[in-house]
Amino acid sequence: MADIDITRVAKRFGSYQALHTLDLHVEDQEFLVLLGASGCGKTTLLRIIAGLETATSGEVHIGARRVDPLPPRERGIAMVFQNYAVFPHMTVFENIAFGLRMQKIGQSEVERRVKRTAGLMHIEQLLARYSGQLSGGQRQRVAVARALAVEPSVLLMDEPLSNLDALLRLEMRAELKGVLQESKTTTIYVTHDQVEAMSLADRIAVMHEGRIVQAAPATEVYGRPATRFGGSFIGTPPMNFLPAGREKGSAVVAGLRMPAPASNAEGLQFGIRPEDLQPGAEGLNGSVRVVEPLGPHQLVTLDVGGHLFRAVLDNELSVSPGQNMTLAPRPDRVRWFDSSSGMAVN
Repeated sequence: MADIDITRVAKRFGSYQALHTLDLHVEDQEFLVLLGASGCGKTTLLRIIAGLETATSGEVHIGARRVDPLPPRERGIAMVFQNYAVFPHMTVFENIAFGLRMQKIGQSEVERRVKRTAGLMHIEQLLARYSGQLSGGQRQRVAVARALAVEPSVLLMDEPLSNLDALLRLEMRAELKGVLQESKTTTIYVTHDQVEAMSLADRIAVMHEGRIVQAAPATEVYGRPATRFGGSFIGTPPMNFLPAGREKGSAVVAGLRMPAPASNAEGLQFGIRPEDLQPGAEGLNGSVRVVEPLGPHQLVTLDVGGHLFRAVLDNELSVSPGQNMTLAPRPDRVRWFDSSSGMAVN
């Protein structure tokens, strides 16, 4: 078993608290993505798991073993970095074999594992080449194959696709997901790219200012964000927010009366995804500011009560700047947040 338990882990750099006390459990063979903006602490947490940073407090267990007192080489992990770290003086074969040589694995077993992992990453035809003869996508495949060749119990990946162009990232995402499902390796993957996170993860741990604010399947993180930050960070375009008042047991949003959530929060904010709005006779009224065609859809930006508000609408609908529109939110997709804490209350 290679499940991971992170218990009350915190990290301080001098007076700066990089990680507040946090807990996280990763299931055996799970693909978990740490998602957040730059500086939120996701790479620091990954490096603590790897043994490249020492936690100020807390424990890390992999399977039944406590590993935070152990050096990296004794933790049963492999790591893939953003900058590939492919050795230029070695062939692809020797790059993939490097970790196996360090473990003093026999030559026949080295050859078997190199060929197997090269086949998984579709680079078996490149084994005799040097890194200078490879594209960026090919070098990244070599780095992943080298990590998988040692058959780690845990694979840690720190923004491994960020240096690739958009088409290569798309291709590598699909390959990575398939390869890691086949290898049955527990994986923790760091990214600030929400599309990457949504497409790869079994579960996403959203990080903000050194804390994990939500850890859930991608559909839940998107559809039911636990915090206003999660709603604003995930989604392109992000969730819309409007202030809400209370009146006789109802919530009032830009003049629209809606059922109020059962919450003692003094102030409320209304949240809705742009795709969960449709033109209707009753709803939120606004003036169209900008219309952006997006193939089968159009992104319409409105002014609703002095707040920018976005809707993704069918491209066949005639919309032009300056016109007034009324948009009805889907009641089952509305999310309410406490204005003070930013936490969801429904």
